[in-house]
Amino acid sequence: MPPVVPPFLIGLIAVPLAKRLLKPLVRGVVTTSVGVVLEVKKAVHAAGENINDLAAEVAADVMATQITSADGHLPNEGAASKDKADDRVESESRSPKIRTSTSAGKTQ
Repeated sequence: MPPVVPPFLIGLIAVPLAKRLLKPLVRGVVTTSVGVVLEVKKAVHAAGENINDLAAEVAADVMATQITSADGHLPNEGAASKDKADDRVESESRSPKIRTSTSAGKTQ
């Protein structure tokens, strides 16, 4: 009959070995995952800035188009047209209306 070893003796030997082997492994996994999270955060922030820049450029283009059409100068002014007044009315009906001023509320 083989000798009987109590389970707590196995635990006393196995726990320190497992701790020595698993601690560097867990530390590496945590370090790598934190690094990945930080890189993803940077990429998302850069993408958000690019989207905001693009939205600002588009808004500026729309505003410039509305200002030029309000002054009576159409972007396609070089093209031949029958009646410039009809073209301007048609252009204004197609372009979106954007308010240039905003109110933050009443100040007293």
